[in-house]
Amino acid sequence: MNAQRAAGAFPMRLQKFLSRAGVCSRRRGEALIAAGRVTVNGQVVTAPGTMVDPEMDRVAVDGRDAVLETELVYLILHKPVGVVTSCRHPGQRVVTDLVDLPRRVFPVGRLDKDSSGLLLLTNDGRIHHRLSHPSFDHEKEYIVEVDIPVFDDVLRQLAEGIVLDGRRTRPAKVVGLGASRFRIVLREGRNRQIRRMVEAVGGRVKKLKRVRFANLRLGKLKPGQWRFLTPGETERLLKAAGIFEKTLS
Repeated sequence: MNAQRAAGAFPMRLQKFLSRAGVCSRRRGEALIAAGRVTVNGQVVTAPGTMVDPEMDRVAVDGRDAVLETELVYLILHKPVGVVTSCRHPGQRVVTDLVDLPRRVFPVGRLDKDSSGLLLLTNDGRIHHRLSHPSFDHEKEYIVEVDIPVFDDVLRQLAEGIVLDGRRTRPAKVVGLGASRFRIVLREGRNRQIRRMVEAVGGRVKKLKRVRFANLRLGKLKPGQWRFLTPGETERLLKAAGIFEKTLS
């Protein structure tokens, strides 16, 4: 299997364990520990600096086991329209239904149900929390088809920023691709941002596809297809997220 192995298990601080296990961020982990919601070997632990051995100790949050994956997996999926970006959503098909793996992975960031394109999935909690956080300044590139002509003034408004909920969106790179299509590169990810920006200039999005996330490109993947990241892609992604460990080739 094309996956990168994490460093061998060794004692680590409890909040770091929770982050590496994909439960939450380290800061959130400290709050859960302080609130008495975390147990180690069945005993409530309230000191965030507590050291645990991932191979020997059993860690649980609210009674549910937290497991540190020793085989870190990174993959990209071409999410089809109609599939929900979630691990669980009763009555709906979710992105993890499309990935046939013996271990749990979870999506990084979101693509709404009506959108398609590149979605990163991993079991590396560090990547999940760093790349999902609004402060991480990575680019996301989309191809958009709308129901209005995209004249220069429309493209300029989208590029300069649109006021949503009383706050202007950050400047974006916008290039017209035809009468009603354009490419847009964002460095933020507000809820349904592109759709709301288009509505603000009098239009409606007909198709929305993400073709790039940070240094990862969708390439020729067809809807529903997925692939593992190459070692080089993984290493660049870790560096972009501020994680500088060398991956195995």
